[in-house]
Amino acid sequence: MEVSFKEEGKLWRVLEFYSGIGGLRYSLMKAGVDAEVVDAFDINEVANDVYEHNFGHRPHQGNIQTLSAVDLDNYESDVWLLSPPCQPYTRQGLQKGSSDARASSFLKILELIPQSSRPPLMLFVENVVGFEAKRRPLSFQSVQFNNALLWDPSPILGYEGSPMTSEEAESHAYRNKLLETCRPIQDFLEINNFGGDVISDSTNNPLNQYLVPSSLVERWGSAMDIVFPESKRCCCFTKSYFRYVKGTGSLLASVPGKMKSEVSSLQELRLRYFTPREVANLHSFPEEFQFPEHVSLRQCYALLGNSLSVGVVGPLLRYLFTHQS
Repeated sequence: MEVSFKEEGKLWRVLEFYSGIGGLRYSLMKAGVDAEVVDAFDINEVANDVYEHNFGHRPHQGNIQTLSAVDLDNYESDVWLLSPPCQPYTRQGLQKGSSDARASSFLKILELIPQSSRPPLMLFVENVVGFEAKRRPLSFQSVQFNNALLWDPSPILGYEGSPMTSEEAESHAYRNKLLETCRPIQDFLEINNFGGDVISDSTNNPLNQYLVPSSLVERWGSAMDIVFPESKRCCCFTKSYFRYVKGTGSLLASVPGKMKSEVSSLQELRLRYFTPREVANLHSFPEEFQFPEHVSLRQCYALLGNSLSVGVVGPLLRYLFTHQS
């Protein structure tokens, strides 16, 4: 494996693995760095439809495990962006980690790096809490780039009992201060019905298809995470949102001026799901992002649930590209 260097003045050449609906690419755009995505890879046909619809380029569809070091060398890429499957590492899953079959493609990519004649200068890997812990691939801890170990954010973020420095404590205080300036949920709504009428029973109301059925409210109401238009927090949306109501994401109260503790029945809140556009807004996807017409509602939610927050990843990529030394 030879040492790689990026030529000064040239665009960063980026490969995007597990590209999904383009969350990493939008994050790269938000980062504002001089980079170009030279190619993308994803096995999901519908995700590739959405990616192509928005970027005019269709990712390679197929098993990443079929790629060779020579294939990747031919791209002459400087940076690899990866968002591998999170299921092997989720707290609600079986937590098999690297022994999970769904982790095999990522392990294969790591194996290709030492075999490469032109390895990437940088890797950016997005995943869930738990990925950085002891279940991570052993090879991920020892792969080297230009004789430098891969950067592990755990000590900086205070994971695994790492002591916090005064600088880190200040960063925590800064994050707490940010919470005070967060925008309310109503700023992200596609259809804001809180200034006047509540959702009506009219069949013409576009929000009716997003109402949570009364039977589900009655059965699972106590387990639902309910937010209001003035709320400044929201649970993570999973790929099962709209299919299930428990642990898949927040539900929105459609009746203004009432809190959960002020109603005798949750039915009074007229709970609804966030629309796909609203979920995309909360994930900081740009206004021009769209789903093709043939993508079903459930598919929209599943694809968004498998994606990421552009607003979070963008600044991280900006940091990565400006502190690569």
